[in-house]
Amino acid sequence: MDYQINGRRALVMGASRGLGRAVAEALLAEGVKTAICARDAARLERTAKEIGAVGVPCDLSQPGAGARLVEDASARLGGLDILVVNTGGPSPASFDKIDDAQWRAGFESLWLSAVSSIRAALPGMRTQGWGRILLVTSVAAREPLPNLMMSNALRAGLHGLVNALSREIGPDGITINALMPGYTLTERLKEAGFKAEEVAKTVPLGRIGRPEEFAALACFLASEPAGYITGQAIACDGGLLRSI
Repeated sequence: MDYQINGRRALVMGASRGLGRAVAEALLAEGVKTAICARDAARLERTAKEIGAVGVPCDLSQPGAGARLVEDASARLGGLDILVVNTGGPSPASFDKIDDAQWRAGFESLWLSAVSSIRAALPGMRTQGWGRILLVTSVAAREPLPNLMMSNALRAGLHGLVNALSREIGPDGITINALMPGYTLTERLKEAGFKAEEVAKTVPLGRIGRPEEFAALACFLASEPAGYITGQAIACDGGLLRSI
């Protein structure tokens, strides 16, 4: 399929590794000029060189960082057509283990960085009458997972934002969707303490997902042929979700 996005310009957040890197590589393969960001400047620089992207260091936990990132990336790319909001998940913890400061930091990183970056990207997309916004959330946003209290709570709200905002920006030729990864073979899975062999037993397909499979979904939703899909939260989870 011709995705018809050759020459478009994209920003993929949190892309020095894992799902973000896989999405960036998929877009680059389609001829999309792509900027990537991450907190670790050294790792970001290595990744940018390896895949041929533009590296823009950014700590999304800082107030206003999302807007500054979009402005910087847009200046370096000559505009922005595709925005992929992808922030690292909070550390695993139960409710009793999370204090107010951690809730505020999580809200800044997961919620306000998304709002800030989307707000900054919309004027340019509206002017050109075309845009694709993707938010990487989690299956935990629909069916809460044990010991992931902050992710369960905050990511669910992003789905409400996606659906409500789709109604406001649709007339401008802009789509917005959430992508819910399930268990995927990334560094994050290991850092969260999950054992791949045990997790695979809970997935109907009987295995853990590959980053490139998730990236294929993201690339399609960023494409011209996906122009009638908006306001949705779509899972790439091997059938893990039980809800309809």
